[in-house]
Amino acid sequence: MLSRLQIRSYILIDSLEIDFPEGLIIITGQTGAGKSILLGALSLVTGAKADASMVAEGADNCVVEAEFEVGTEDSSLRELLEDNEVEWEGGHLIIRRVVNRSGRSRAFINDSPVPVQVLQDIASRLVDVHSQHQTLLLSDKQFQMSTLDHFAGNSQLREQCADLWRRQVALKSELVSLEDRIARLAREKDYNEAQFRQLDATSLRDGELAELEEEQKQLANAEEIKTGLSAVEALFDSSFSDDRISLDSSLKEAGRHLSKVGRFVPAASELSERIESCRRELDDVLSEVSLLNSKVDMSEARLEEVEGRMSMLYGLFQKHGCTSEAELIALRDQLSEALFDSTRLEERRDEISASLKSLAVELDEVAARLTVSRKEAAVRFADSIQESIRGLELPYAVFEVEILPAPLSVNGADMIQFRFSSTGRNAVDVAKCASGGEMSRIMLALKAMRARFTKMPTMIFDEIDTGVSGSVADKMGTMICSMGSYMQVFAITHLPQVAAKGSAHYLVSKDIDPSSSIAISTIKRLSDDQRVLELARMLSGSVLTEAAIANAESLLRC
Repeated sequence: MLSRLQIRSYILIDSLEIDFPEGLIIITGQTGAGKSILLGALSLVTGAKADASMVAEGADNCVVEAEFEVGTEDSSLRELLEDNEVEWEGGHLIIRRVVNRSGRSRAFINDSPVPVQVLQDIASRLVDVHSQHQTLLLSDKQFQMSTLDHFAGNSQLREQCADLWRRQVALKSELVSLEDRIARLAREKDYNEAQFRQLDATSLRDGELAELEEEQKQLANAEEIKTGLSAVEALFDSSFSDDRISLDSSLKEAGRHLSKVGRFVPAASELSERIESCRRELDDVLSEVSLLNSKVDMSEARLEEVEGRMSMLYGLFQKHGCTSEAELIALRDQLSEALFDSTRLEERRDEISASLKSLAVELDEVAARLTVSRKEAAVRFADSIQESIRGLELPYAVFEVEILPAPLSVNGADMIQFRFSSTGRNAVDVAKCASGGEMSRIMLALKAMRARFTKMPTMIFDEIDTGVSGSVADKMGTMICSMGSYMQVFAITHLPQVAAKGSAHYLVSKDIDPSSSIAISTIKRLSDDQRVLELARMLSGSVLTEAAIANAESLLRC
């Protein structure tokens, strides 16, 4: 239940903190006093849309805080809180909403920040607010279906149906996307396959072009290269020239002479060793030159092969807008993936098609179970509502629930229609025949029934008695009062017959602040004597008569 409400700087409410008891709580006040403002503040902590107009003049922000006492045995609520990392001890929930001057808001539950959607989910389990305009919901097919399903206990079936429907919609969407991709790939398949085969046949290798360019340079200049290397060999070896002493022989001879001199001049020995080192190094150089010379390829056929390969690579670069073998390899792999994707997508399409067939069977089964359950509950539901509204001075009223077939949807394969007749004959769509007072009575009966089945801890009625008076109002008050025996009920009303039924009575009033000349709304709990005077005012108007006071006292004794 709602145990405490604190409001600061909300529209015409400067500062307000008030505690609420259990049972039926009556809220009255003259038109324009601020009852709707109070309800708006409470709606804010249940997740209603926030805007800058809510912040009182001169304030930086407004704050609305509500404390709820909730049974610790509510496992679903506890699970919801834990899923959103909200601590909950002792069954106390403090919900706070802060709205700044720009219209932006923040929400907190037990001081833990939460998104507004989470706030709405949690608050919907704590309090149900019936506004003045909610009677229009009677013509809403979703409301009608939801109300019947609550009565029938179809929550689990509804969730199964909704889950299957959402899965079906998601798979159908994926299937459409797949079909588009498969069709596009099919149009491109021949081209992609030809491109892939051309690239794959070339056996591309990263860095190959650089190697080919180097080899081509050598092959194109092979004769010049071989001539130069042979000339180097001739300088080292006398066998290349009969009239020339080889460099190697000259170095050996020089080394021998220096070695002899070294017996007398130590420095000459060192020079002899250096010459020997040079000779060995030159031997190595000669060996490498000879090896290079032997490897020089002067094949015209190989030159043509290399140049042909280079030309092919250059052509592929130009054709595909690439600058390296790596890019061509990446393109080849992409084409391969696209060709593979086509096969893979077709396999996924077949999987989805099979899943959709299975889902369709399952969805039809759940929808059929929903239909059976609704039809079984419809008569009992209609009888219960009919009995309630007949007790509200509609003795011949007929209330029926018609279940019509409808295209399969998230709610099953049914369309619900509430039918009503105040005369007992020719019941038609309730939205087409019920007067304002009749709609109020039907809605009260529906709310009372729904509250029992949903175990809602707190219900707020904002002038649900609109359009009724006299004995009807008295009986509506009795019904609302009976609801207060198993839940907390707030009733905002202008009818003294309803107000007299409450276990606690609060008065909303509007005063002018003398210092700022700003209108301020306040709320206070009435004492027994004050309650008599408020009921008398509701009966007679601004002038309190002895008869009105006596009548008020009589109402309170009933």
